[in-house]
Amino acid sequence: MTNNPIVKGKLVCVALNDSDQFEAMQAEFSEAPYKSAPTQPVLYFKPHNTWSTEGAEVEWAVTEGQPAEEMVVGASLAVVFGKECCRVSPEEALDYVGGYTLVHDFSLPEKSYYRPDIKGKCLDGSAPIGGSVVPVSDIADPQALTVVTKVNGEVVNEMPMTRTVRGVAELISTISYIMTLQPGEVIAVAFPGQRASVSKGDKVTSEIAGVVSLNNQLGQ
Repeated sequence: MTNNPIVKGKLVCVALNDSDQFEAMQAEFSEAPYKSAPTQPVLYFKPHNTWSTEGAEVEWAVTEGQPAEEMVVGASLAVVFGKECCRVSPEEALDYVGGYTLVHDFSLPEKSYYRPDIKGKCLDGSAPIGGSVVPVSDIADPQALTVVTKVNGEVVNEMPMTRTVRGVAELISTISYIMTLQPGEVIAVAFPGQRASVSKGDKVTSEIAGVVSLNNQLGQ
């Protein structure tokens, strides 16, 4: 496991922020255990033991002493804070961003969003974060970005920020009313709803064209 030098405190991830997925789940949301669609961002943490970095090998998950039958991966634009952010408005939210990078979230397949999946999300080394931060001055509008993910060179997912339920500024504002965000802390704002299945030895590359890339490989 390789700790990432960029992250300094919290890595907060936003689930269900792909509007295609959110709309497709409307019927499911009306049933138990949900009863209704979420009205606030659905958040989960990738704790310190999950942090990794560019070029790192990600261990294949072991559950109950046996290799997992399946793993999946999603990639997200990652907002890195440049200064303390607490209870800010959407209009001023981007002023607290220091820059942007990418996050890979390797996990077990998710069956429900009703409760945080500790077992599936907290695997050692399962959250590689880009090795560098693109300064905020180089990104005119984060909502104009698209994250493309390839497995063994084949495109498996594209996540344009125009397809989000909540944009970057709105998310920063909302989360800043839940918790104070410190310099070096990160929000992974939007993973594709359909995570890509991966196999042992697969090479996973995500990029925002001309901006930043993140490369990892699954262990055997």
